[in-house]
Amino acid sequence: MLGILKNLWDDNARAVKRLQRTVEDINGLEPAMAGLTDEQLAQKTVEFKQKLQQGSSLEDILPQAFAVCREASRRVLNLRHYDVQLLGGLALHQGAVAEMKTGEGKTLAATLPVYLNALTGEGVHVVTVNDYLADRDYRWMAPLYRFLGLSVGLVVQGLPPEQRRRAYGADITYGTHKEFAVDYLRDHLVLQPSQLVQRQLNFALLDEVDCILLDDARTPIGISGGAEQPSDLYYQTDKLVAGLTRDVHYVTDEKSRTVTLTEEGVAYLEEQLGLDNLYDEANINLNHHLNQSLKARYLLQRNVHYVVREGQAVIVDEISGRLLFGRRFSDGLHQALEAKEGLPIRPESRLLATITFQNYFRMYKKLAGMTGTARSEAAELQQVYGLPVVEIPTHKPMIRQDLPDVIYKTEAVKFRQVVEEIANRHQTGQPVLVGTTSIAKSEVISALLKRRGIPHRVLNARHHEQEAEIIAQAGRLRAVTIATNMAGRGVDILLGGNPEVLAQTALRRQQLTGAAAQEAYQALLEQFTGQCEAERQQVVQLGGLHIIGTERHESRRIDDQLRGRAGRQGDPGSSRFFLSLEDNLLRLFAADHVAGLMERLGMEEEAPIESTLVTRAIETAQKRLESQNFNMRKHVLEYDDVLHRQRQVIYRQRRQVLEGAQPADTVRQIIRDVVQRSVEFYCPEGVHPEEWDLAGLLAYANEVYLPGHTLQPGDLEEMGKQGLQDELAERAEEFYRQREAALGSDTLREAERLLMLQLVDKHWLEHLAAMEQLRQGIGLRAYGNKNPLMEYKYETHRMFNHMIANLQEDLLRHLCRLTVSGKQ
Repeated sequence: MLGILKNLWDDNARAVKRLQRTVEDINGLEPAMAGLTDEQLAQKTVEFKQKLQQGSSLEDILPQAFAVCREASRRVLNLRHYDVQLLGGLALHQGAVAEMKTGEGKTLAATLPVYLNALTGEGVHVVTVNDYLADRDYRWMAPLYRFLGLSVGLVVQGLPPEQRRRAYGADITYGTHKEFAVDYLRDHLVLQPSQLVQRQLNFALLDEVDCILLDDARTPIGISGGAEQPSDLYYQTDKLVAGLTRDVHYVTDEKSRTVTLTEEGVAYLEEQLGLDNLYDEANINLNHHLNQSLKARYLLQRNVHYVVREGQAVIVDEISGRLLFGRRFSDGLHQALEAKEGLPIRPESRLLATITFQNYFRMYKKLAGMTGTARSEAAELQQVYGLPVVEIPTHKPMIRQDLPDVIYKTEAVKFRQVVEEIANRHQTGQPVLVGTTSIAKSEVISALLKRRGIPHRVLNARHHEQEAEIIAQAGRLRAVTIATNMAGRGVDILLGGNPEVLAQTALRRQQLTGAAAQEAYQALLEQFTGQCEAERQQVVQLGGLHIIGTERHESRRIDDQLRGRAGRQGDPGSSRFFLSLEDNLLRLFAADHVAGLMERLGMEEEAPIESTLVTRAIETAQKRLESQNFNMRKHVLEYDDVLHRQRQVIYRQRRQVLEGAQPADTVRQIIRDVVQRSVEFYCPEGVHPEEWDLAGLLAYANEVYLPGHTLQPGDLEEMGKQGLQDELAERAEEFYRQREAALGSDTLREAERLLMLQLVDKHWLEHLAAMEQLRQGIGLRAYGNKNPLMEYKYETHRMFNHMIANLQEDLLRHLCRLTVSGKQ
């Protein structure tokens, strides 16, 4: 009865039940598909495409297409989709986020909607979080799609433009979210249609969708160029702020991650710099450098927010713990960081194009995603992207044991207890995976384990492939693995070890090629399969993989990702989090409550506390932070939405010119617009005609759209405003026709096209820089009881119109003086 009542009120249960009916239809087709030859099975793709061309919808052919893909997978990959993978595939096809636990086979489930949607010929993008996973999934699944007659491409960093174009032209394209977004931006900077690589954005299926649409949504992605020379001023300002005293000269707010000078701090800096007023308009540049130096020195921590590698400051991804090579903090913050670390300051770059991942992926006609952890962020995924979350049941019951959190007074005691727990488990042979929140804390635990003589491996996520190999073997007997956050996502941990990865690693050492390599691989695979199976049985008896979390993350979702590494496909497993009152989350949001409880209970420093009250306090803190992070992402999106509308206008017009729209019609319209604006400026409404500035109007016309004219103010005195507009526009258009006759139509058309593209880019880049400056300072208007977002919308609308007017004037000014191949 309880189960029936739950289903009545559980939206997710009802959604799964609806999908289950289609699963039964697909299963009913399995015997017929199994009876087809390989050629007949592959021919189904041609039949499906014909049906679509004749008016059938994707839903009409869905059961048959899923059944064909499943049968092809069984033959090509030796993998048959479980019913729960069919459920996941159906949810993805319907444009939802399929939440499937770790080890449930999301990658295989994705092949079903990918195959079905690729039949339209409009392209499907399978999006992953790094090049390694994109390459791995491409190599793994490409044989299946090719068996069914579809083309497959791969887009990774460093791919030449021609290969990139071919990859995007395929029915199915694998790549990373960053490559797809950057290629979209690059396509709106090219000068020839042949340089375009992407086609229309049709269907994107995002693996680890929460990482892409939530974690990476805080920071827009962009293309930079035109580097400015580095400023030695950063060294000077860093030296100045290094002499400041906390809570005397500056205060930090760790919750909001801000650092602010006090009055004493301002007075100290003014004295050191010999200034009367640090905030004088003449000191704006100096002020900017000081602020960035303050952030770099007192907010950004080495081995937490960044590391120093080979003479460079490399950003650490806060969520995955991976090193973001090539990425730099913007607006001079990275230069301030380099000054702090005594590194050579690399030039600041000029922003050429930018977009948020939210706005990029919302441009696709259809969007779907999959992850093991999405329920806690379901509201944001629905609100921002229109993506409902469907929780897919597991193939086998989840039997992992999640033990209560234990909390200690100090971090030092906590780490000692973590090592004790590892030692106890290791002694029995049970594999242990330890999750930390920073590289620095990974190294602390590693040092403690070395003192105890416990062998282990540390993942600092330097190389995705190496990371995947290590994490894949974290389930072996006696293995101890330390991972920064969720390093290794996308790779299953198999109890007893992964024989395929072991065989591939051993084969690389032998450096064989061709038939010899294949023969050696099969022998190694057979050897490791037996070894891993024997180890698996031992590990299962010991309780499976044990997960240790050394700190609660600010998001429950990240904690769930760590826990989810154990207990895959019905395996046994366990997890426990070790916390201390000195952890950031507790220290900032719940320390007083927990410390008071410990004092009342009279607990000693070494004694842990296990309490549902504490657990609830931690969850409350996490929910507050999740809400805060949602608001941060929403804030970024609200401001980018304003820019995005302008971006779409510019990009759409630019693409029309690029692809051959007749520039002549555009130029004639621009002439009329510029003439009208000039008449309205020099002959304003409400001013008597005798007071109109006709001389100024004619001087402007000579400069912009009618060079060398012989008109005098007296020639225009009897005309009204409309007459002035008509006269000047007609003369300007006649001058334009004369230019066309002199230069030749084809020559002028090509010159107009290139000139338009170059000037659009120039003015748009200047507009982007102005918008960025406006956005950084707009928050101050809140002190005047004004809504910063509304003010931003108003200002950007005015600035955009001003930019368009300047662009049109610039275009006419250049066209009227254009010289081509010696012609005047």
